[in-house]
Amino acid sequence: MKLKQSLLLLLAATIWGIAFVAQSAGMEYVGPYTFNCIRSILGGLVLIPVILVMDRAKAREKREAGNRPDHARKSRERKVLLTGGVCCGVALCLASNFQQLGIQYTTVGKAGFITACYIVIVPFLGLLFGKKVSAFVWGAVVLAVAGLYRLCMSGGEGIGGINQGDLLVLVCAFLFSIHILVIDHFSPLTDGVKMSCIQFFISGILSGVAMMLFEEPRLDDILAAALPILYAGIFSSGVGYTLQIVGQKGMNPTVASLILSLESSISVLAGWGLLGQSMSLRELSGCALMFGAIILAQIPAPQRRKERAGEA
Repeated sequence: MKLKQSLLLLLAATIWGIAFVAQSAGMEYVGPYTFNCIRSILGGLVLIPVILVMDRAKAREKREAGNRPDHARKSRERKVLLTGGVCCGVALCLASNFQQLGIQYTTVGKAGFITACYIVIVPFLGLLFGKKVSAFVWGAVVLAVAGLYRLCMSGGEGIGGINQGDLLVLVCAFLFSIHILVIDHFSPLTDGVKMSCIQFFISGILSGVAMMLFEEPRLDDILAAALPILYAGIFSSGVGYTLQIVGQKGMNPTVASLILSLESSISVLAGWGLLGQSMSLRELSGCALMFGAIILAQIPAPQRRKERAGEA
């Protein structure tokens, strides 16, 4: 395992875990659509310099190799890039807005763990596309359901005793699973950083439409929420994504996923340390079960262990 890459991924997980606090704090001043609109556009803007640096490096490599530009190929790649960016942007918009709506009614720690369920849901949804699910994933599903029950079933108001915010964040987890499957389809076909940049702008534009329809944004409120919005937009979206790209390079994908899954635990610590939000013993036991499910879902199937080991 490469120590430098591991530390970069841990930093990304820390940034994302603390982002739940920024999202919760921002909601004291602005609506969810306003928050996500500005956050997403900032995320796209932050990635533009990264893209320019990467394009310059690629152009230099092509000149040194003496390759001629293939205009027909560039046209095809541009079409795939735009299609992928729009599809990812729509999925990201839906997922992030359900998450933002849910955070209004639940704690950041619970939101972090419920969102992390996408790690269990993704392989499960893969069944729809003919992909096999290992025994580890089935075990992870059982653990995740048990963990969700302990974490969310309070017996209070809501649908079936589930808190409204927890339910909204659970929908967000399903939508993030779809988002990941869309990325999985398009990422081998196009530039991942450029596609991410486009998806942020698409998500920002769509959130902006919802903002104008359902909210009344005011400049004073936006300025009051400037710090949480800047953190979520610049650090969580732009810096976090860049750290993930650099950190995952040359890393075993299973190890990388395990490090990134610490985001959920960090969100609990951040909620407790920065917002004073605490959890009951029942809720903490639910978190423990769900964290076990997250880890179990990422264990390679026996027939693939040798392949994964070769990637380390």
